[in-house]
Amino acid sequence: MSTTNISLEEKYKLVAHTIRAYPLQLKQAWEEINTLFIPEDYKNVSNVVVSGMGGSALGARIIDSYIVDKIRLPIEIYTEYHLPNYVNKNTLVISYSYSGNTEETINATYEALQRNAKIFCVTTGGKLSEIAEKENIPAYVFNPINNPSKEPRMSLGYSIGTYFSLFHKLGFISLDRDDIDTAINSMYEFLTEFHENIDTDKNLAYKLASSLKNYIPVIITSEHLYGISHAIKNQINENSKTFSILFDIPELNHHLLEGLRNPDKIKKDFKFLFFNSSKYSEKIQKRYKITAEVVEKNGFEYLIYNPRSDTKLKELFEIFILGSFISYYLAKFYQVDPLKIPWVDYFKERLSK
Repeated sequence: MSTTNISLEEKYKLVAHTIRAYPLQLKQAWEEINTLFIPEDYKNVSNVVVSGMGGSALGARIIDSYIVDKIRLPIEIYTEYHLPNYVNKNTLVISYSYSGNTEETINATYEALQRNAKIFCVTTGGKLSEIAEKENIPAYVFNPINNPSKEPRMSLGYSIGTYFSLFHKLGFISLDRDDIDTAINSMYEFLTEFHENIDTDKNLAYKLASSLKNYIPVIITSEHLYGISHAIKNQINENSKTFSILFDIPELNHHLLEGLRNPDKIKKDFKFLFFNSSKYSEKIQKRYKITAEVVEKNGFEYLIYNPRSDTKLKELFEIFILGSFISYYLAKFYQVDPLKIPWVDYFKERLSK
Protein backbone atom coordinates (compact mmCIF):
# COMPACT_ATOMS: atom_id res chain seq x y z
CA MET A 1 0.00 0.00 0.00
CA SER A 2 1.31 3.44 -0.93
CA THR A 3 1.57 5.90 1.95
CA THR A 4 1.59 8.97 -0.32
CA ASN A 5 -2.13 9.69 -0.51
CA ILE A 6 -3.43 8.50 2.84
CA SER A 7 -4.55 10.75 5.68
CA LEU A 8 -2.46 11.65 8.71
CA GLU A 9 -4.67 9.52 10.96
CA GLU A 10 -4.22 6.56 8.65
CA LYS A 11 -0.44 7.07 8.82
CA TYR A 12 -0.55 7.00 12.61
CA LYS A 13 -2.48 3.73 12.45
CA LEU A 14 0.10 2.35 10.01
CA VAL A 15 2.96 3.23 12.36
CA ALA A 16 1.19 1.64 15.34
CA HIS A 17 0.45 -1.44 13.24
CA THR A 18 4.12 -1.69 12.31
CA ILE A 19 5.23 -1.40 15.94
CA ARG A 20 2.88 -4.28 16.75
CA ALA A 21 4.52 -6.27 13.94
CA TYR A 22 8.01 -6.05 15.50
CA PRO A 23 7.73 -9.54 17.07
CA LEU A 24 6.80 -10.98 13.67
CA GLN A 25 9.78 -9.22 12.08
CA LEU A 26 12.10 -10.74 14.68
CA LYS A 27 10.63 -14.22 14.22
CA GLN A 28 10.83 -14.03 10.41
CA ALA A 29 14.49 -12.94 10.37
CA TRP A 30 15.56 -15.51 12.98
CA GLU A 31 13.93 -18.39 11.10
CA GLU A 32 14.97 -17.36 7.59
CA ILE A 33 18.61 -16.71 8.49
CA ASN A 34 18.69 -20.09 10.17
CA THR A 35 17.90 -21.82 6.85
CA LEU A 36 20.66 -20.08 4.85
CA PHE A 37 23.89 -21.71 3.77
CA ILE A 38 26.92 -19.82 5.09
CA PRO A 39 30.45 -21.08 4.33
CA GLU A 40 32.13 -22.87 7.22
CA ASP A 41 35.19 -20.59 7.17
CA TYR A 42 32.95 -17.63 8.12
CA LYS A 43 33.00 -19.09 11.64
CA ASN A 44 36.76 -18.63 11.90
CA VAL A 45 37.08 -14.87 11.42
CA SER A 46 38.98 -12.69 13.88
CA ASN A 47 36.61 -9.71 13.94
CA VAL A 48 33.36 -8.34 12.56
CA VAL A 49 32.79 -4.96 10.90
CA VAL A 50 29.21 -3.85 10.22
CA SER A 51 28.65 -1.38 7.39
CA GLY A 52 25.26 0.32 7.56
CA MET A 53 23.67 3.74 7.81
CA GLY A 54 20.70 5.07 9.77
CA GLY A 55 18.09 2.40 10.42
CA SER A 56 20.30 -0.25 8.85
CA ALA A 57 22.92 0.25 11.58
CA LEU A 58 20.54 0.41 14.53
CA GLY A 59 20.11 -3.33 14.94
CA ALA A 60 23.88 -3.75 15.13
CA ARG A 61 24.12 -1.06 17.81
CA ILE A 62 21.35 -2.71 19.82
CA ILE A 63 22.94 -6.15 19.66
CA ASP A 64 26.48 -4.85 20.22
CA SER A 65 25.65 -3.24 23.57
CA TYR A 66 23.64 -6.25 24.70
CA ILE A 67 26.16 -8.98 23.82
CA VAL A 68 29.33 -7.19 24.95
CA ASP A 69 29.81 -9.74 27.74
CA LYS A 70 28.76 -12.67 25.53
CA ILE A 71 30.46 -12.21 22.17
CA ARG A 72 33.72 -14.06 21.56
CA LEU A 73 35.25 -11.60 19.06
CA PRO A 74 35.29 -7.81 18.54
CA ILE A 75 32.56 -6.04 16.56
CA GLU A 76 32.72 -2.52 15.14
CA ILE A 77 29.88 -0.58 13.55
CA TYR A 78 31.25 1.60 10.80
CA THR A 79 29.00 4.30 9.34
CA GLU A 80 31.43 5.60 6.74
CA TYR A 81 32.21 5.27 3.04
CA HIS A 82 35.46 3.48 3.80
CA LEU A 83 36.32 0.47 5.92
CA PRO A 84 38.96 0.63 8.67
CA ASN A 85 42.49 -0.22 7.57
CA TYR A 86 42.62 -3.47 9.55
CA VAL A 87 39.87 -5.16 7.49
CA ASN A 88 41.39 -8.19 5.75
CA LYS A 89 40.73 -11.81 4.78
CA ASN A 90 40.12 -12.67 8.45
CA THR A 91 37.36 -10.05 8.84
CA LEU A 92 33.64 -10.62 8.39
CA VAL A 93 32.07 -7.52 6.84
CA ILE A 94 28.30 -7.38 7.21
CA SER A 95 26.90 -5.03 4.56
CA TYR A 96 23.41 -4.02 5.65
CA SER A 97 21.25 -1.76 3.50
CA TYR A 98 17.48 -2.06 3.74
CA SER A 99 16.96 -0.53 0.30
CA GLY A 100 20.10 -2.06 -1.14
CA ASN A 101 21.12 1.29 -2.60
CA THR A 102 22.89 3.05 0.30
CA GLU A 103 25.97 4.54 -1.32
CA GLU A 104 28.21 4.35 1.76
CA THR A 105 27.44 0.65 2.20
CA ILE A 106 27.87 -0.10 -1.51
CA ASN A 107 31.29 1.57 -1.45
CA ALA A 108 32.30 -0.34 1.69
CA THR A 109 31.22 -3.62 0.09
CA TYR A 110 33.46 -3.03 -2.93
CA GLU A 111 36.35 -2.26 -0.54
CA ALA A 112 35.67 -5.49 1.34
CA LEU A 113 35.84 -7.39 -1.95
CA GLN A 114 39.18 -5.76 -2.80
CA ARG A 115 40.60 -6.84 0.57
CA ASN A 116 39.32 -10.41 0.26
CA ALA A 117 37.25 -10.07 3.42
CA LYS A 118 34.43 -12.48 4.19
CA ILE A 119 31.19 -10.65 3.33
CA PHE A 120 27.56 -11.17 4.25
CA CYS A 121 24.90 -8.91 2.71
CA VAL A 122 21.52 -8.06 4.22
CA THR A 123 18.98 -6.21 2.09
CA THR A 124 15.52 -6.25 0.54
CA GLY A 125 16.98 -5.89 -2.96
CA GLY A 126 18.57 -3.07 -4.96
CA LYS A 127 22.19 -2.84 -6.01
CA LEU A 128 23.52 -4.66 -2.93
CA SER A 129 21.48 -7.70 -3.90
CA GLU A 130 22.89 -7.50 -7.44
CA ILE A 131 26.47 -7.32 -6.12
CA ALA A 132 25.87 -10.32 -3.86
CA GLU A 133 24.53 -12.37 -6.75
CA LYS A 134 27.28 -11.33 -9.17
CA GLU A 135 30.13 -11.92 -6.68
CA ASN A 136 28.58 -15.04 -5.16
CA ILE A 137 28.40 -13.44 -1.72
CA PRO A 138 26.21 -15.10 0.95
CA ALA A 139 23.19 -12.86 1.51
CA TYR A 140 19.91 -12.53 3.33
CA VAL A 141 17.59 -10.88 0.81
CA PHE A 142 14.32 -10.67 2.67
CA ASN A 143 10.74 -9.75 1.86
CA PRO A 144 9.65 -7.16 4.48
CA ILE A 145 6.09 -8.45 4.68
CA ASN A 146 5.89 -7.47 8.36
CA ASN A 147 6.82 -3.83 7.80
CA PRO A 148 3.62 -2.20 6.52
CA SER A 149 5.13 1.28 6.96
CA LYS A 150 7.81 0.39 4.37
CA GLU A 151 10.25 2.64 6.28
CA PRO A 152 13.75 1.23 7.00
CA ARG A 153 13.78 2.69 10.51
CA MET A 154 10.60 0.74 11.25
CA SER A 155 12.30 -2.57 10.45
CA LEU A 156 14.16 -2.90 13.74
CA GLY A 157 12.68 -6.32 14.42
CA TYR A 158 14.24 -7.59 11.20
CA SER A 159 17.58 -6.02 12.05
CA ILE A 160 17.72 -7.40 15.61
CA GLY A 161 16.56 -10.83 14.46
CA THR A 162 19.14 -10.90 11.67
CA TYR A 163 22.11 -10.22 13.95
CA PHE A 164 20.91 -12.55 16.69
CA SER A 165 20.36 -15.38 14.20
CA LEU A 166 23.54 -14.79 12.20
CA PHE A 167 25.80 -14.55 15.25
CA HIS A 168 24.17 -17.64 16.73
CA LYS A 169 24.55 -19.57 13.46
CA LEU A 170 28.24 -18.64 13.23
CA GLY A 171 28.87 -19.56 16.88
CA PHE A 172 29.78 -16.03 17.95
CA ILE A 173 27.22 -16.02 20.79
CA SER A 174 25.30 -18.60 22.77
CA LEU A 175 21.63 -18.08 22.03
CA ASP A 176 18.77 -20.44 21.24
CA ARG A 177 15.15 -20.41 20.13
CA ASP A 178 13.95 -20.23 23.74
CA ASP A 179 15.73 -16.87 24.10
CA ILE A 180 14.03 -15.60 20.96
CA ASP A 181 10.63 -16.83 22.15
CA THR A 182 11.27 -15.03 25.43
CA ALA A 183 12.01 -11.81 23.55
CA ILE A 184 8.88 -12.18 21.41
CA ASN A 185 6.64 -12.85 24.43
CA SER A 186 8.15 -9.86 26.23
CA MET A 187 7.34 -7.59 23.29
CA TYR A 188 3.75 -8.82 23.14
CA GLU A 189 3.34 -8.11 26.86
CA PHE A 190 4.39 -4.48 26.48
CA LEU A 191 2.58 -4.04 23.17
CA THR A 192 -0.58 -4.79 25.11
CA GLU A 193 0.32 -2.40 27.94
CA PHE A 194 1.31 0.55 25.71
CA HIS A 195 -1.30 -0.04 22.97
CA GLU A 196 -2.75 3.20 21.62
CA ASN A 197 -6.26 2.13 22.67
CA ILE A 198 -5.32 1.70 26.34
CA ASP A 199 -6.72 4.43 28.59
CA THR A 200 -4.27 7.31 28.79
CA ASP A 201 -4.24 7.33 32.60
CA LYS A 202 -3.05 3.70 32.56
CA ASN A 203 -0.68 3.99 29.61
CA LEU A 204 2.85 4.79 30.77
CA ALA A 205 4.20 5.34 27.24
CA TYR A 206 1.49 7.95 26.68
CA LYS A 207 2.23 9.62 30.02
CA LEU A 208 5.96 9.84 29.31
CA ALA A 209 5.33 11.26 25.85
CA SER A 210 2.95 13.82 27.36
CA SER A 211 5.63 14.87 29.84
CA LEU A 212 8.19 15.23 27.04
CA LYS A 213 5.94 17.28 24.75
CA ASN A 214 7.41 20.75 24.07
CA TYR A 215 10.76 19.66 25.55
CA ILE A 216 13.98 18.39 24.02
CA PRO A 217 14.35 14.85 25.40
CA VAL A 218 17.81 14.14 26.80
CA ILE A 219 18.02 10.35 27.07
CA ILE A 220 20.40 8.93 29.69
CA THR A 221 21.27 5.25 29.50
CA SER A 222 23.99 2.65 30.12
CA GLU A 223 25.42 -0.76 29.33
CA HIS A 224 22.97 -3.24 27.73
CA LEU A 225 20.36 -0.52 27.11
CA TYR A 226 22.64 1.87 25.25
CA GLY A 227 22.02 0.48 21.76
CA ILE A 228 18.23 0.37 22.05
CA SER A 229 18.24 3.89 23.54
CA HIS A 230 20.20 5.06 20.49
CA ALA A 231 17.46 3.58 18.30
CA ILE A 232 14.72 5.32 20.31
CA LYS A 233 16.55 8.64 20.02
CA ASN A 234 16.63 8.19 16.25
CA GLN A 235 12.93 7.33 16.13
CA ILE A 236 12.07 10.45 18.10
CA ASN A 237 14.12 12.47 15.59
CA GLU A 238 12.52 10.91 12.52
CA ASN A 239 9.03 9.81 13.51
CA SER A 240 8.26 12.67 15.91
CA LYS A 241 10.31 15.34 14.08
CA THR A 242 11.70 16.20 17.52
CA PHE A 243 15.23 17.15 18.53
CA SER A 244 16.56 14.53 20.95
CA ILE A 245 20.02 13.70 22.27
CA LEU A 246 21.62 10.73 24.01
CA PHE A 247 24.29 10.40 26.71
CA ASP A 248 25.57 7.39 28.61
CA ILE A 249 26.65 6.93 32.20
CA PRO A 250 29.48 6.81 33.23
CA GLU A 251 30.92 8.83 30.31
CA LEU A 252 28.68 11.86 30.85
CA ASN A 253 29.81 12.13 34.50
CA HIS A 254 33.22 13.22 33.26
CA HIS A 255 32.06 16.25 31.25
CA LEU A 256 28.32 16.92 30.86
CA LEU A 257 27.73 17.81 34.51
CA GLU A 258 29.81 20.97 34.08
CA GLY A 259 27.96 21.82 30.87
CA LEU A 260 24.56 22.16 32.54
CA ARG A 261 25.08 25.74 33.65
CA ASN A 262 24.93 27.77 30.45
CA PRO A 263 23.07 29.10 28.64
CA ASP A 264 20.45 29.47 31.33
CA LYS A 265 17.56 29.56 28.83
CA ILE A 266 17.98 25.85 27.91
CA LYS A 267 16.65 24.83 31.32
CA LYS A 268 13.10 25.47 30.18
CA ASP A 269 13.57 23.47 26.97
CA PHE A 270 15.46 20.32 28.01
CA LYS A 271 13.99 17.44 29.99
CA PHE A 272 16.05 14.42 31.00
CA LEU A 273 14.75 10.87 30.65
CA PHE A 274 16.78 8.34 32.65
CA PHE A 275 16.55 4.68 31.66
CA ASN A 276 17.70 3.18 34.94
CA SER A 277 18.00 -0.55 35.51
CA SER A 278 18.54 -2.91 38.41
CA LYS A 279 20.54 -5.03 35.91
CA TYR A 280 23.23 -2.37 35.50
CA SER A 281 26.47 -3.07 37.33
CA GLU A 282 26.49 -1.87 40.94
CA LYS A 283 28.84 1.06 40.32
CA ILE A 284 26.69 2.30 37.43
CA GLN A 285 23.49 2.12 39.48
CA LYS A 286 25.06 4.30 42.17
CA ARG A 287 25.83 6.97 39.58
CA TYR A 288 22.20 7.35 38.45
CA LYS A 289 20.90 8.78 41.72
CA ILE A 290 23.78 11.25 42.02
CA THR A 291 23.52 12.28 38.36
CA ALA A 292 19.80 12.99 38.78
CA GLU A 293 20.61 15.13 41.84
CA VAL A 294 23.09 17.21 39.83
CA VAL A 295 20.61 17.60 36.97
CA GLU A 296 17.93 18.81 39.41
CA LYS A 297 20.29 21.17 41.25
CA ASN A 298 21.09 22.79 37.91
CA GLY A 299 17.43 23.56 37.31
CA PHE A 300 16.40 20.81 34.88
CA GLU A 301 13.34 18.61 35.08
CA TYR A 302 13.83 14.88 34.74
CA LEU A 303 11.93 11.61 34.46
CA ILE A 304 13.12 8.14 35.47
CA TYR A 305 11.94 4.91 33.89
CA ASN A 306 12.87 1.70 35.69
CA PRO A 307 12.28 -1.40 33.52
CA ARG A 308 10.24 -4.07 35.27
CA SER A 309 11.51 -7.07 33.30
CA ASP A 310 13.53 -9.72 35.12
CA THR A 311 16.36 -10.22 32.58
CA LYS A 312 18.58 -7.97 30.48
CA LEU A 313 17.12 -9.39 27.28
CA LYS A 314 13.56 -8.67 28.36
CA GLU A 315 14.56 -5.16 29.49
CA LEU A 316 15.97 -4.47 26.03
CA PHE A 317 12.65 -5.32 24.39
CA GLU A 318 10.66 -3.50 27.06
CA ILE A 319 12.53 -0.27 26.25
CA PHE A 320 12.17 -1.07 22.53
CA ILE A 321 8.38 -1.10 22.69
CA LEU A 322 8.12 1.72 25.24
CA GLY A 323 10.35 4.04 23.21
CA SER A 324 8.64 3.18 19.93
CA PHE A 325 5.29 4.20 21.38
CA ILE A 326 6.77 7.36 22.91
CA SER A 327 7.87 8.42 19.41
CA TYR A 328 4.42 7.48 18.08
CA TYR A 329 2.56 9.54 20.68
CA LEU A 330 4.87 12.53 20.26
CA ALA A 331 4.19 12.49 16.51
CA LYS A 332 0.46 12.59 17.24
CA PHE A 333 0.83 15.38 19.82
CA TYR A 334 2.74 17.52 17.30
CA GLN A 335 0.48 16.43 14.42
CA VAL A 336 3.44 15.64 12.19
CA ASP A 337 3.74 13.00 9.49
CA PRO A 338 5.57 10.06 11.12
CA LEU A 339 6.44 8.45 7.78
CA LYS A 340 7.80 11.23 5.61
CA ILE A 341 11.35 12.45 6.21
CA PRO A 342 11.44 15.51 3.93
CA TRP A 343 14.77 16.95 5.08
CA VAL A 344 16.61 13.65 4.81
CA ASP A 345 15.12 13.22 1.33
CA TYR A 346 16.06 16.80 0.44
CA PHE A 347 19.61 16.18 1.57
CA LYS A 348 19.92 12.97 -0.48
CA GLU A 349 18.50 14.69 -3.56
CA ARG A 350 20.93 17.59 -3.26
CA LEU A 351 23.83 15.24 -2.67
CA SER A 352 23.06 13.24 -5.81
CA LYS A 353 23.41 16.30 -8.09
